[in-house]
Amino acid sequence: MADSWDRTFADLHGAMDFAPGDAAAPWSGNLVWQESDAFGLALCSGKEERVSRESKHIRVDPRGTCELLVPLAGEAWVEQGSVSVRLVPGAMALCDMDRPFRFAHGATFLSIALIVPEQRVAQRSRMAARGPHLLDASGGLARLIRQMVIMLQEEREQFTQPTFDGACDRLLDLVCLAAEGGTVTAPAGQRAAVEASIRQYVRAHAGDDPLDVRAIAGALGWSPRYVQQVLHVAGTTSRDLIRHERLQLARARLGSGAWATMSIAQIAVSCGFRSHSAFSTAFRTEFGMTPRETRHMQLCAEAQELCAPSKD
Repeated sequence: MADSWDRTFADLHGAMDFAPGDAAAPWSGNLVWQESDAFGLALCSGKEERVSRESKHIRVDPRGTCELLVPLAGEAWVEQGSVSVRLVPGAMALCDMDRPFRFAHGATFLSIALIVPEQRVAQRSRMAARGPHLLDASGGLARLIRQMVIMLQEEREQFTQPTFDGACDRLLDLVCLAAEGGTVTAPAGQRAAVEASIRQYVRAHAGDDPLDVRAIAGALGWSPRYVQQVLHVAGTTSRDLIRHERLQLARARLGSGAWATMSIAQIAVSCGFRSHSAFSTAFRTEFGMTPRETRHMQLCAEAQELCAPSKD
C-alpha cells in the first residue's frame, strides 16, 4: 500500500524519496485530484512522512511546474535553497518543483496543492518563479487566493476542462501578484546590480515609445514592483529616471551635427517626448536653459573648434 502511495504521489508531484515518520505504523492516507493538460489540483492527507526531491530526481523526471501548497489542517515544513518555512492553516507556499527541496508533515496534515506550469508563472512574474514564497493568508489577497483554491477543489466536478483551466489561469494571476507583494524590500545584495541594469537599459532605450516601468521590468525579467522598490531605495522613480535619460539624449542630439537638419520638435519626439512645450519646460528645469539656447551654444562651440588653427 505504501509503495502504491509513493508511486501515485510521484506521478502527481515528481520523482522523490519517501521516509515515513514511523515505519512500523500502519499506512493510511487519501489523495483526490483533478488534472488537465496544463493544471492540477490535489487534496492530500496521510500519516507522518518526509519527502525530498534532489537533483538526481529532477534530472530523470523534470516537471516544469510550480506548486502552491495550501494547508487546511496540521503543520508541515518546507526547505528549498536557503529558505525554510513552517506551514500551518493561514500560510501558503509557492515552490518550484524543479529545484531541490525537502518537505515533512505531521499525521494530521491536510492540504491542497495547486499545480501550475512554471512557464506560465515566469511569463507573469520572474520574481514569482524564483520561489519559494511564503504567503500570509490571514488577510488581503492571499486570503482570497486560499478561499478560491478551496472552492475550486470542492466544486471541481462541476467544471468542464476549459472552465477548470480558465479558473486556474485566473487564480494564477492572483498568486503571482501575491508573490510579488510578499517581498517588502528589494534584497540588499542584489540592489546595486539591479539598479545598474535598470539605468543601463533606460539609457540605451531612452528614445523608445512607450518606455515605462512595465517595459523595463519585462525586458530585465523583474516585476514592476521590484523595479520600483530598487529605484525608490536609490532615491528616484522610473518616471524621473526615464525623463532624465531622455533629456540627456535630447541635449546630446541638439549639439550633434548629425542632427542639425532636424527641428527641435523633431528631436523632442525622437527622444520620447510627445509635447514640444512639455519638453521645453522639462529641459529648462533640468539644464537651466532652453533647447534653442543649448543648440546654439553647442553648435557654435563645435564650429569654433573646427575653425581653430591646428597646433601642429
